[in-house]
Amino acid sequence: MKVNGTHYRSLWWNAQRDVLEIIDQRWLPHEFRIQPVETLQDFADAIVEMRVRGAPLIGATAAYGMALAMRQDPSDAAMDKAWTFLNETRPTAINLRWALDRCRSHLRPLSPGLRADAALALAHAIADEDVEINRRIGEHGLELIREIAAEKPEGEPVRLLTHCNAGWIATVDWGTATSPMYQAHDAGIPIHVWVDETRPRNQGALTAWELGSHGISHNYITDNAGGHLMQHGLVDLVITGTDRTTRQGDVCNKIGTYLKALAARDNDVPFYVALPSPTIDWTVRDGVAEIPIEERSEKEITHVQGKTASGDVDTVQVTPDGTPGGNPAFDVTPNRLVTGLITERGICEASEAGLARLFPELAQTAQVSQGGTL
Repeated sequence: MKVNGTHYRSLWWNAQRDVLEIIDQRWLPHEFRIQPVETLQDFADAIVEMRVRGAPLIGATAAYGMALAMRQDPSDAAMDKAWTFLNETRPTAINLRWALDRCRSHLRPLSPGLRADAALALAHAIADEDVEINRRIGEHGLELIREIAAEKPEGEPVRLLTHCNAGWIATVDWGTATSPMYQAHDAGIPIHVWVDETRPRNQGALTAWELGSHGISHNYITDNAGGHLMQHGLVDLVITGTDRTTRQGDVCNKIGTYLKALAARDNDVPFYVALPSPTIDWTVRDGVAEIPIEERSEKEITHVQGKTASGDVDTVQVTPDGTPGGNPAFDVTPNRLVTGLITERGICEASEAGLARLFPELAQTAQVSQGGTL
């Protein structure tokens, strides 16, 4: 997508410098900073500190991290060490492990002398695949928006609500939940997006920055305003992303998503989740019981970053001295609250049968690997 008229991906390989470069998202929406990632520790820090964030982008970043590791030492021991080091950075988003497993499976049969080039080529492929997956998610989600628009008076916008940032900067490009929005806008369908602030890191501000850059009508709202808007008929459709989805269609997303799903169910508002297939964890069935929930630093609760009146970006404390914070980063929305899953292969019900219908080869592979227990 574009920033100030220039097309960017969220990460890219700078061939002249022979290094990966990223948009350091800690400074958005106030400052646009580009940062090289040059050591394996840099890759880990970028993921942990949320310089890169969003399940698909974390996976692509990890793939480039494995490529760097193979340049430094292409041995089996170094490969396994890098896999473990990167896998431990964040526990919830399944794309991280998916990308690392894919890299190791691809590289293991190769002789050490071939691994560096093969690892970099695979990282490029994973990044390109993510762009295409998200574009296709947008095509399928566009049809939902088009159907709602057809029932509205001419010129009245389709009103969408989204939570967190499942936009192009949470992926390599396009985004998941935002891809249908971009494609609807580009198709001339009037839309308006209610953007949840998404405390504690206010990642909705990233979505607002994205939508504003693309010329899409939107409002930034408090996390607790969504239910009120639904009660008054001001939300036609909710679309969120997901960091991990179980084989039965439970979705794990940024904390607060579950509450939006409950409000949507109570007000008969369709609740859809944009789901790239690498985000499906076929080894997990019950999301509430089985998905590990990342507990992040309490400082994300007790402090907030923003722009001062002088234009500087600064951090201030918002809690009383000595008050501890609790910061679970994700929650799980059970499949019964999800109207449907928007994938690169189409839209399905949030169920084991629905996912298996769209991805039979993945479901079958998972069943075989688990001894036929799927």
